Amino acid sequence: MAEIQSNGGGGGGGKKRAKKQSTRVDMTPLVDLAFLLLTFFVLTSTFSQPKVLRMIFPEKLDEKDLKNMKQPEVKDGITILLTGNDKVYWYRGALNDKAVLEETDYTKNGLRKILVENNLTLLTQLRDFEKQLNKIDDKDTAKRNAIDAKVKQAQRDSRLVVLLKNDDKASYRNVIDVMDEFMICQIAKYFAVDEGMAPLEKKLIDLKTKS
Repeated sequence: MAEIQSNGGGGGGGKKRAKKQSTRVDMTPLVDLAFLLLTFFVLTSTFSQPKVLRMIFPEKLDEKDLKNMKQPEVKDGITILLTGNDKVYWYRGALNDKAVLEETDYTKNGLRKILVENNLTLLTQLRDFEKQLNKIDDKDTAKRNAIDAKVKQAQRDSRLVVLLKNDDKASYRNVIDVMDEFMICQIAKYFAVDEGMAPLEKKLIDLKTKS
């Protein structure tokens, strides 16, 4: 005998009503992501702040003063000349017909080696002062200040003077590279000549290029 199944609910067998989906969007993950990105950009912008090399140049002179002014001379030092194609030249002593122009490069075995060899006296003194500082307690400010005074005096007494000159073909990057080498080699007295190269220096470069 067939079984008669009865539906448990009353009323007719109508369609079931679909559940309404909530239109509310959970913004919590997006807020977390926004804070993570904000933190990332703040940290990266802090670490990647550009470093500026501060350079002090002499005050610009009038045309009359420039005509009457002589090019600076270096008797106890060297002159570095920068030109195009990353070329760097140098000569020792004063500028005259006996000056011997040499070509070098920006590597540690090039310009840096030249600066170290010419600044060996000061570098030796600075190394000795550094050894003395390492033996002094950090709290002993009197002794540390005394060593600092000796360092400054040694830098003032340094006989090495370096002149840096460039023509219109030299790049700004080359000038910065040479300035960095001055810092690395502890050059105490150096001058960036704003007036450029002397005619004899340009002549020496032309002769060196053609040879």
